[in-house]
Amino acid sequence: MIGLGAIGGSLAWQARLAGVERVTGFSPEPSEGIQALKASAITELADTPAKAVQGAELVVLAAPLRPTIDLITRLASVLGPAALLTDVCSVKVSVVKQAEAAGIGDRFAGAHPLAGTHESGFAAARPDRLRGCVVYICEGSTPAGHRAADRVASFWERTLDASPIRISAENHDRQLAWTSHLPQAVAYALARSLAEHGQPGVSYGSGARDTTRLAASNPDMWVDILLHNEPAVGEALTRTESQIGELRRLIANGDAAGLRTYLTEAQSFRRGIDR
Repeated sequence: MIGLGAIGGSLAWQARLAGVERVTGFSPEPSEGIQALKASAITELADTPAKAVQGAELVVLAAPLRPTIDLITRLASVLGPAALLTDVCSVKVSVVKQAEAAGIGDRFAGAHPLAGTHESGFAAARPDRLRGCVVYICEGSTPAGHRAADRVASFWERTLDASPIRISAENHDRQLAWTSHLPQAVAYALARSLAEHGQPGVSYGSGARDTTRLAASNPDMWVDILLHNEPAVGEALTRTESQIGELRRLIANGDAAGLRTYLTEAQSFRRGIDR
């Protein structure tokens, strides 16, 4: 397990509780590794990623996007001949292409569990965070890529009690631009707007706190996600700008009927998400 934060730590922890006898971990943050050892989320701690993957049957990269891409190249030559490699990034095209470029496309399948949090570090790991979650599985275009995806999906389903869904990397990135990356970007924009307004923190009630919660996420992680998925995120932002423009027009024109329709349609959509 390369990375022992909220997702990587949870994954390792749940695998141990499911009966996986040996889980070797690595974290660039030494304190995370110590916490993971104390919690028995891992059985041993390596001091480099290359040492962590020695003898492993499955290697999971639970790092931000850019380090994940770098790790694929660095680890390709030191993986065992039968070892399988996967990741948990929320952008998949760049990752899958990197695995193919590194010559390990037949032994790589991307994964993205929908179990993220704005919190970070092993302190945010939970032994049941991934249980029951939807996880997207993305295979590459190499001849045996589908077999790698089969094995990764089986691991998520049987060991982690998750619900794997197969999807192409391209479709994944287009979908996540709307369902994850756009809400994240809007939360950052709203937080910046509020910050520029200059009201003190005690002025904000639950509405502002709830709608800006995602803005507390690690910026380093989101810089790479937003840039690597720019075409789809850009389209989503443009269409959202149009919606904000429409809302502004309705308010400026005093159009109560149009405004009520606008808000009611938004309300119906939001209530439908929870059904």
